[in-house]
Amino acid sequence: MKITTWNVNSLTARLQHVLDWLTANPVDVLALQELKLTDDKFPHDALREIGYEAVAFGQKTYNGVALLSRSPVANVARNIEGFADESARVIAGTVETPNGPLRVVNGYFVNGQEPGSEKFQYKLNWLNGLQSWLRNELAAHPRLVLLGDFNIAPEDRDSYDPVGLAETIHHTTVERDHFKALLGLGLHDAFRMFDQPPKSFSWWDYRMLGYQKNRGLRIDHILVSTPLVPQVKACSVDRVPRKWTKPSDHAPVTVELG
Repeated sequence: MKITTWNVNSLTARLQHVLDWLTANPVDVLALQELKLTDDKFPHDALREIGYEAVAFGQKTYNGVALLSRSPVANVARNIEGFADESARVIAGTVETPNGPLRVVNGYFVNGQEPGSEKFQYKLNWLNGLQSWLRNELAAHPRLVLLGDFNIAPEDRDSYDPVGLAETIHHTTVERDHFKALLGLGLHDAFRMFDQPPKSFSWWDYRMLGYQKNRGLRIDHILVSTPLVPQVKACSVDRVPRKWTKPSDHAPVTVELG
């Protein structure tokens, strides 16, 4: 099966992109971030027409996450249990697969703005809450995928300018330590399980010809639990939608499980 994460930076603005991409790439599960719409505005009918049911957790103007699936999504959870948060950032659900139930956790991680700011502290607190909750999720669901827009470039090779951007947002040691802590729970970066071209990114700034000059970051990730590692067959970034008219600044990332 194939599972994809994609920050669409407004589902209203990018709905046709999502429909076109899914028609050409009929993955089993698509995790979306930054819906920027409320649940009553979610386009369930348009997605059903191409074979997808969805569970959503929306919010006006900002944030919002959803899971689109070809099979039913059960045991849905919204946000991090035990962490009070007004933002719609996490949705989790279980899908049935030929190898048994699979827990899919989709997160739109806090951006953090800049180190030392209140928003950065919120990011660190949120990451602590996520780790505590995920520990329990993994105990209850050993076959688990955590994916989404992490807003963290885990290593220097995940940034177009690791020297110039050292210790700036997405690049700080403390953010990278949090990413390592997620791996320490028993998760594995599916993208790094394979040889990848240098300067492989998933996000490019709209400004200063960011995409054209490949001034990007790899901040969209798919982490798989240890029991899933033998089933991971491929993981890649699809840059094609980033070339479309009025694209999201993020590209889809897909993992294939055998």
